Amino acid sequence: MPTLAINKKANFDYQISSKYQAGLVLFGHEVKSIKNKNISLKGSYITIQNTKKKNKQITELFLIKAHITPYKQAGIIPDYDPERPRKLLLKKNEIKHLIGKKSEQGLTLVPLKIYTKRDLIKLEFGIGRGKKKHDKRESIKKRDVERKIQRAKLSKY
Repeated sequence: MPTLAINKKANFDYQISSKYQAGLVLFGHEVKSIKNKNISLKGSYITIQNTKKKNKQITELFLIKAHITPYKQAGIIPDYDPERPRKLLLKKNEIKHLIGKKSEQGLTLVPLKIYTKRDLIKLEFGIGRGKKKHDKRESIKKRDVERKIQRAKLSKY
């Protein structure tokens, strides 16, 4: 599973409780661009939207504000928005489960990384709770301690 993009701020800003994977609805030139690692998850998020199709209420998840740079060899693509909403492919029962989890106060759906799995592009996202400022300071302290330990181990050799 080669990783194509990582949302580095996600683990710093959110405490991720559980992770899920979903497929993405993409154009062909977007797939080529993503496989060339021309994607940024910085500032992106996932929303739940209700749409009405054929007198039925359908709930769908969308990846918002993920920037996919246009594929250079595709030429000029008219009316292409690099940050357009992209639909996530999930089963109905998974969507219902996520809606139930998200209805809890303070929880949000955060994109974590994009990777390939058997030539398909997948998005890993998690249910997270926003960290407070003191939690972020604690994360920084832990990271600094781990770095010091690693340096001490390397200096022995």
